[in-house]
Amino acid sequence: MAFFTHQITRTLCSSAVRNAAIKHVTVIGGGLMGSGIAQVAAVTGHSVVLVDTSEDILKNSAKNIQGSLKRVVKKKFADKPEAGEEFVQKVMNNISTSTDAASVVQKTDLVVEAIVENLKVKQALFSTLDKVAPAHTIFVSNTSSLPIADIASSTARLDRFGGLHFFNPVPMMKLVEVIKAAGTSQQTFDALLDFTKALGKHPVSSHLIQHCFSLRTLQASLLSGFMNEVCHGSKEDIDVAMKLGAGYPMGPFELLDYVGLDTSKFIIDGWYEKEPENPLFAPSPLLNKLVAEGKLGKKTGEGFYKYK
Repeated sequence: MAFFTHQITRTLCSSAVRNAAIKHVTVIGGGLMGSGIAQVAAVTGHSVVLVDTSEDILKNSAKNIQGSLKRVVKKKFADKPEAGEEFVQKVMNNISTSTDAASVVQKTDLVVEAIVENLKVKQALFSTLDKVAPAHTIFVSNTSSLPIADIASSTARLDRFGGLHFFNPVPMMKLVEVIKAAGTSQQTFDALLDFTKALGKHPVSSHLIQHCFSLRTLQASLLSGFMNEVCHGSKEDIDVAMKLGAGYPMGPFELLDYVGLDTSKFIIDGWYEKEPENPLFAPSPLLNKLVAEGKLGKKTGEGFYKYK
């Protein structure tokens, strides 16, 4: 009887996912990634709640989003300043903030987690939210290094749990990896593909094979190569070459500074811990040195580059 009841409940929940469009989005984490995701969702007409642990963090997040929108206005509304101001106001009206995630998710269609790359912290968050979120609500993690199935194991909605891996800077980068774990239902996967397209992004399917993301090895290989090259050449030349020759919106060292060198080190260390025999995931002495010196990128005023 218990098995039968579970199957009926799962079928009803999957049906709800299939029939409900994602309109209300809760983003957990007000850092660069979370703020960027909130921005693109709000720009495309979604109702967004951005959640973090303090009002100060959220005020800074809102400030960053407004700054990003104003840069968009300078390009798209150069000859129409009033239309530009209206655009910014309309987008910001689609975003609200909260420090109470459990309260917010009670009326949301999608929860996007973009917090620290720590499995236990993510599991604790989702375990709490799983108890109060509606049955139709889809959970996703933006993790770039942790297995989605491991994060989802803390919940009772494995079929309504997937991954959306955005790339920094989110408003500029079109690619999003849509990750289908072993327990993710096809209805959930399709809903995430549709949502990604609604954001104006280009989704690529990443069915997890041995819990790996399709781009993770590529990223690690490029990062390792860039770190080695900068020891023999100029980071400025590498950044310019990748922007002009490969179409990167930001050079690799500019991007690392933007994301935060401590965050990058944390991710690389996580990869290395899982696969210490893989040379692509070997720690970078140069990156470790900068982090040890407190040179974490733009947020501290110095990383690979110096900032005023």
